[in-house]
Amino acid sequence: MRVSAPPRGGGCSTDTHDFFTRKEYFVKRIIFILISLFALLAMAACSSDDDNGDPTPAATTSATSGATSSEPVTLRLGYFPNVTHAQPQVGLARGTFADALGPNVSVETTTFNAGPAVIEALFAGEIDISYIGPNPAINGYVQSDGEALRVIAGATSGGARLIVRPEANITTAADFDGKKVATPQLGNTQDVALRSWFAANGLNAREQGGNVQVLPTANADQLTLFQNGDIDASWAPEPWATRLELEAGGVEFLNEAELWPNGQYVTTHIIVATGFLEDHPDVVENFLKAHVETTEWINANPEEAKTLVNQSIEEITSKPLTQETIDGAWANIEITYDPIASSLAKSAADAFELGYLDEDPDLSGIYALDLLNKVLREKNLPEVSGL
Repeated sequence: MRVSAPPRGGGCSTDTHDFFTRKEYFVKRIIFILISLFALLAMAACSSDDDNGDPTPAATTSATSGATSSEPVTLRLGYFPNVTHAQPQVGLARGTFADALGPNVSVETTTFNAGPAVIEALFAGEIDISYIGPNPAINGYVQSDGEALRVIAGATSGGARLIVRPEANITTAADFDGKKVATPQLGNTQDVALRSWFAANGLNAREQGGNVQVLPTANADQLTLFQNGDIDASWAPEPWATRLELEAGGVEFLNEAELWPNGQYVTTHIIVATGFLEDHPDVVENFLKAHVETTEWINANPEEAKTLVNQSIEEITSKPLTQETIDGAWANIEITYDPIASSLAKSAADAFELGYLDEDPDLSGIYALDLLNKVLREKNLPEVSGL
């Protein structure tokens, strides 16, 4: 609205027309101000500013909304081609993640062979969410002073076993003295579990003052060494524990589940880069919806799930598992969304006792389970707890 200014004269005028002109001006001016104020209030009601002063579209949701993101987002997802990383392989194959995330979220996947490589990629800003083992997640959290990542859900419990070569004549814990025992990688989840079990049974690795030779060795290489008699035992994750039995004549000495309450301990869980969680809580929530739905589907359809996982493994590695191997491995794992937080705390304490961590870590902030529990409530499923 445009309002003309009143005439400016050198003296006072008693002209009646001039009086009404000024009166009309002030009436119009008041109307203009009122209209402007209402317009500003309406604009404020329809928009909000983020911490940087940038307008946030009304369709972009908070952590509690769960609606589909209105802005294009790329979710960079990491996982292993392994039976203990079943959900991403099944969920991607069935389109569950794509459906839950919506058309504005594209998923780029990267597969890894070891947890430390996942942490390196997360530190470098190359991935946003990944399935990973517990000890690498602990290391990443500690190394970043609790800043880089959060655990947002569980994925797999169990699936690690101590397999011995019959010719090594190992029938008791004491028989490991002087033997060669393999683990997948120095400081990884199985390596920590093995060394802690040795310590609890009065044994130690050579570098820790004992007489057991612990050989961190890639799982594929362990199979050959086992077959050739170059190692006596292996604390191996599935499906490698089953392969050592079927292809190298190994015998189970211990199932790690026997060492944990209710036989449950975290083998795989999900981490998210803290920045991605803060910037895209709606995407993370929808991802977790797909994760929970996929977990339920796998448990209700194990044979179909095994087929999809094996197809994924073949596509990525060109080497599918035999049906006997995947059946044997599957029997030793539990597919779950519960992070089994108490087992993570023990793993951290064990890693500290073994000298893999410089100080006893404070993991009180490592879990961010509010979005998972929101999803579980909506599905009338029991909530899970952190530390």
